[in-house]
Amino acid sequence: MIAYEFKIVIKFRLMGGEVIEALNAFLEQLTFQRNLSEHTVSSYRLDIMEFIRYIETESLDIFSFKYIDARGYLTYLYDKNHKKTTVSRKISALRSFYNYLIDSGEVEANPFVNLPFPKKDKPLPSFLYENEIQMLFDSLDKQSKMYSRDLAVLELFYATGIRSSELLSLRLSRIDLDYQLLKVTGKGNKERIVPFNDSAKEALQQYIDEFSYDINACGSLWVNHRGAALTSRGLRYIVDMMVKKSSAAFHLHPHKIRHSFATHMLNNGADLRAVQDLLGHDSLSTTQRYTHVSKEQLRKTYMNAHPGNKKR
Repeated sequence: MIAYEFKIVIKFRLMGGEVIEALNAFLEQLTFQRNLSEHTVSSYRLDIMEFIRYIETESLDIFSFKYIDARGYLTYLYDKNHKKTTVSRKISALRSFYNYLIDSGEVEANPFVNLPFPKKDKPLPSFLYENEIQMLFDSLDKQSKMYSRDLAVLELFYATGIRSSELLSLRLSRIDLDYQLLKVTGKGNKERIVPFNDSAKEALQQYIDEFSYDINACGSLWVNHRGAALTSRGLRYIVDMMVKKSSAAFHLHPHKIRHSFATHMLNNGADLRAVQDLLGHDSLSTTQRYTHVSKEQLRKTYMNAHPGNKKR
């Protein structure tokens, strides 16, 4: 946390030691007590630093900030043409910060607690149809040195719906090939057990057998063509090449395969709560978005196939 403190002292030394101390302590709590990722903590820091700049400009006091002042800050954020999701994130960060200040006895009330969040646009998750998934499998170059790895990556993505970060953090010790189960560490360091199918098992076994030396040498399950650990950038490149070689017209990212997994499971009769557990969603409402995708697919199929929808 020294890096946080150094940056905040340099930028905001005019605010006084109380604000700096409170902010640094809050960031430490996020890191060490709530176990949030470095990226998430950095987002909190940047959002609160922007708020402190606003406080300085408007000659306000962070410890006597009121609801009416929070309304003014909300207007300020809208005037900067932030996306609704960005405004919501910033308000959420400040709510959390003020809750911390209440717990530590610095303030008596949270000025952001009743501040309305902007209504979010909720686009349906994009996904691939089953024939498009097959196009990706067909695009893999069987003559490539990394064919078994690429096949195993695609099979595991589609068989489990795990996130790219979860895939990259997998280790051999967390894979049970006999029972075809993965132990996955998801958001908030929460662990869950995810099954995988026979195709994924076969691809995994082939890849592990072929690259066992590199896997053991680098300590990572996934390796690049040099035998080093595969990075998120390298994974993105693999997915991009799958699309390019398939000559498909769609845009693809690893999360889209996750969306496809969920949609195809529900389309084929999977229980909603079971899919929730497989995806590692805290809220059932997050998983329910995929039922909307399924309904939309059903509607399109009906509109395209029913004779009554064609012009006479």
